[in-house]
Amino acid sequence: MEKLLTIKFVTWIGRALLLCLLAAALTAGKAQAQPAEPEMVAVAHPATSEEAISRATLRAIFGMLLQKWPNNTAVKVFVLRDDAPEHATFSKSVLQVFPHQLRMAWDRQVFSGQGQYPEQLASTQEILSRVASTPGAMGYIKASEVDHNVRVLQVR
Repeated sequence: MEKLLTIKFVTWIGRALLLCLLAAALTAGKAQAQPAEPEMVAVAHPATSEEAISRATLRAIFGMLLQKWPNNTAVKVFVLRDDAPEHATFSKSVLQVFPHQLRMAWDRQVFSGQGQYPEQLASTQEILSRVASTPGAMGYIKASEVDHNVRVLQVR
């Protein structure tokens, strides 16, 4: 009887140890599986009065549907090429749409004669520079590139 209890106890300890190891491996795997892509933020010209913006409004601005700020200043949108990794990251993580969905929205606006394409720039540094110097401007950059020349908009 004692031998049977010892075997059951060792088996139980072994299973508990195996579960702990499995949990540790899954946790480590999850930490390594985090995307290496940079966190992107929406930025606006520093004179913009907005501190926070709803995701729906942000989508409307980047979809070229909303063309004026609440104070009636024209919105000027700057983006990267469709195939730029930062563009995909911003579209998916911040706007929560795929880049091809943005492209379709832009095409629809342009082809219907109701709007225009956002201005495409070569790098996030160029977006930073142009947003800082263009009243009403809006764009996106890596969170690590933010400086005092632009206003980061909190997405709610």
